[in-house]
Amino acid sequence: MKNKLSPLFFISAGEASGDLHGAHLVKAVKEMAPHARFLGMGGKKMAEAGVELVAHISEMSVVGFTEVMSHLKVILFTMQRLKRAIKEHRPDLVILIDYPDFHLPLARFAKREGLKIMYYISPQIWAWRKGRVKTIKKFIDHMVVILPFEEKIYRDAGVKCTFVGHPLLDITEGNLKQEDAKNTLGFPVHARIIAILPGSRKKEVTRLLPVMLEAATLLKKSYLDAFFILPYADTLDPSWIESIVASYETKVTLVPGHMIHQALAASDFAIVASGTATLETALMGVPMCIVYRLSFFTYLLGRLAIRVKNIGLVNIIAGKTLVPELIQKDCTPERIAITAKTILDDPVKVSEIREGLKEVKEKLGTPGAARKTALIALKMVGYGNF
Repeated sequence: MKNKLSPLFFISAGEASGDLHGAHLVKAVKEMAPHARFLGMGGKKMAEAGVELVAHISEMSVVGFTEVMSHLKVILFTMQRLKRAIKEHRPDLVILIDYPDFHLPLARFAKREGLKIMYYISPQIWAWRKGRVKTIKKFIDHMVVILPFEEKIYRDAGVKCTFVGHPLLDITEGNLKQEDAKNTLGFPVHARIIAILPGSRKKEVTRLLPVMLEAATLLKKSYLDAFFILPYADTLDPSWIESIVASYETKVTLVPGHMIHQALAASDFAIVASGTATLETALMGVPMCIVYRLSFFTYLLGRLAIRVKNIGLVNIIAGKTLVPELIQKDCTPERIAITAKTILDDPVKVSEIREGLKEVKEKLGTPGAARKTALIALKMVGYGNF
């Protein structure tokens, strides 16, 4: 180690949720090790937290096999830049956050350079490509997981692993009152609010947002008192989102991503792209339907490989289909509108879903994921008494 008082961490995230969790991890480390230094790949939040960015996540916001293939040149160029940075700076610890198809090859490189590697937020090996656990065992020194059932899977495979709880527990404002949130956002107190969360990647927003907006138009015909709100991810250009929304007749209020909890607190229902946002919605106790579309080829490959019944994290953690999933051919404006209306018109169903979401929250562990992970990282570099 070059300097135990100012350890150097290489940290890499490939998308918006990783940028958020990475920023919180960096802040937690710096609270305990003020002179710690960070460089790597991330977004606005990690940069603000003090990470010297070698590459920006905006270069990596792709999803699915066909999307990756069309973006391959940029991905490979980014990989080479990160490898050069690792080789040149030789960090005390490499921290990789989620994004396995990119980060596992990077881990292989870093391990061959003789560096220690911590992986934060596990690849979903329980859902598909279970064989990746062998790669993880070979190249990852410590796996830090955020879902309750993952720790046993890794430990049974001989991988050092720690469950720290879900980081969203630290940042989700579940105590916001609906009336206060409506006032903050300028909605009438008695209005019916429906949230639209189309994802954080441009490709998925392109596929999902028009469908969601058409569903909103249908729902507005059933509920004249309905208002729609769309918290957009920091990775997206708001003017681009506005241009899509403007081409549909139903008015939608746009708010920046940092207001997602106020938006959800105000909402009676949410139409959510499959991903981390489903858990944020669950932690806010909002009934929802999960939607998703991929290119046909990517979807076909996924269905052949995926070994779980549900794709939504909420349902996977619940162990049942707690909220509806409208995937691929079922992801249509008509199906979304009918699904939303079926739930909204049934107070008993709304109550059942809310109770189920409380159970999901309880299964996600206790708050403090970033601090617990920071302690692991500092212990791995031999900092202080950790």
